[in-house]
Amino acid sequence: MLSGRSVFLTGPPGAGKTYILNEFIRRARKKGKTVAVTASTGIAATHIGGTTIHSWSGLGIREFIDSRTRQQLAGNSKLSKRYNSTDILVIDEVSMLHGHRLDMVNEACRLLRKSERPFGGIQVILVGDLFQLPPINRDNSSPDFVHSSASWQELNPSICYLSEQHRQQSDGLLELLEAMRSGELETYHEELLQGRIGQKPTQTVTRLYAHNVDIDTVNQRHLAALNEQVYEFERETKGGEVKVEQLQRSVLAPELLELKIGAEVMFVANNPSAGYVNGTRGQIIDFQDDKPVVRLINSSRRIKVEPHSWKLEEDGKVRAEVVQLPLRLAWAITIHKSQGMSLDAAEIDLSKTFTPGMGYVALSRVRSLDGLYLGGINAMALQLHPAIYELDRTLKSLSAELAKDTMDAEDEAEEEITAYEIDDALLAKLKNWRTVRAKAEGVPAYIIAHDSLLETIAVKNPQTESQLMALSGIGPAKAAKYGPDILGITISQTS
Repeated sequence: MLSGRSVFLTGPPGAGKTYILNEFIRRARKKGKTVAVTASTGIAATHIGGTTIHSWSGLGIREFIDSRTRQQLAGNSKLSKRYNSTDILVIDEVSMLHGHRLDMVNEACRLLRKSERPFGGIQVILVGDLFQLPPINRDNSSPDFVHSSASWQELNPSICYLSEQHRQQSDGLLELLEAMRSGELETYHEELLQGRIGQKPTQTVTRLYAHNVDIDTVNQRHLAALNEQVYEFERETKGGEVKVEQLQRSVLAPELLELKIGAEVMFVANNPSAGYVNGTRGQIIDFQDDKPVVRLINSSRRIKVEPHSWKLEEDGKVRAEVVQLPLRLAWAITIHKSQGMSLDAAEIDLSKTFTPGMGYVALSRVRSLDGLYLGGINAMALQLHPAIYELDRTLKSLSAELAKDTMDAEDEAEEEITAYEIDDALLAKLKNWRTVRAKAEGVPAYIIAHDSLLETIAVKNPQTESQLMALSGIGPAKAAKYGPDILGITISQTS
């Protein structure tokens, strides 16, 4: 990963994928790399301090890229700067990412970076476990697996398969999960789970269910049990009916939100400046000016929640808008939303699981058998997708071959990592050019370019207009006026 190769980092839950990923991101940034950290879902993104790939890419809820979308992308200078300033793109929880979505990101990267290389030459780090939940298909067709996409084949990522277990304790649960992955479940494995059915926790734990309807029932029951005043918040919409309906499918805030003091809630939008992101959990502790005040879980921070606006924009115009408090009740959550979590204990109902991998994800959230409280289980709960078994064996084999020829990363104490590897000769040429240009224009040198900008150019050494535009301090006007001179110097220095 540190060598610049695109990689698929995989392995079972608890194998250390997130730890390795975070360490890589830290080291890459220390070397001066710009890393975009994304995930397939909002909640998964919160676990790695990133955003969704839908948001980062600027593609939003679009299902395809047509000629109009290409024009919009190409004309978005902010988006172009983001793409061209990115050295490394991380996408976590790729098992839930549709293959066509990865193809769309690949196309956007090529378009905005003006390069036909896979993802426009960005190093791509894909992370996830393909045995876990597949992408959701509304028409019940075969899953659009990300590893089957054309862009995955073009990228041809190196495989890094982690196998050492760091989450589950050796009390039978780990062995059961390993047996599920290998397709070697025995009767005694099932008996272990049967022994947890009907067990009740002595304290409040996270509840996981397969269906939203069960989630709603549990949440409404807990809300009704609170002897507090109820506050109602209705969702507002603007725009054409078709566009509003399209937008509403991506908005997780309910049409009618009922809240009371003491209610467990989850934020369903990103607003880092306000102190929350999609998936942040908390409890209602007060209402001020008829707005809920949320105290975050495991934190003393309090947030007065204001309405959030979700917009669908096309051709620079807002075609639809939904306004609601960015909250939903969260005494219980779906198994889909739990992927990536690590829990000491959980109350799980597997009696209505409906897709391969769902039971595996739920069971692998908890650290020990003692922390597992089962409400029920069906035959689907222990199934994994049959197409993944053979692929998993291939991934392990490819990883083993790569390991033979790969040296361990040096300890940081032994590395000479420099955040800014400045090309001194290039910097001298740039400063000389600035002096001459400033004299010719009769202006101070800093008007042409600050020292910090010249140093950045001497580090990044841009070779194209798009690479130059990606640098902080280079806007359209400066690029038009000084870009040809700067690129003339950088290109001649490289050749």
